[in-house]
Amino acid sequence: MTEHAIPGAIALRGWRKSSYSDNEGASCIEVLDGHPSGIPVRDSKNPHGPALLFPADGWSSFITAVKSGELSV
Repeated sequence: MTEHAIPGAIALRGWRKSSYSDNEGASCIEVLDGHPSGIPVRDSKNPHGPALLFPADGWSSFITAVKSGELSV
């Protein structure tokens, strides 16, 4: 079974805030590029919490759908 969370994600370096996040403390996510097992995603307000791990192809499809407006907020 593939692990879908990274409990100690604070130890990983290179997190970047999503370009869709604002600077006013609203709902923000951070992603980490270059992880060997997929795309880690975490809540920027809780960097000590776990990160969810998404398959790279699934994450890419999600981003494409967001950018094209297929998903409503």
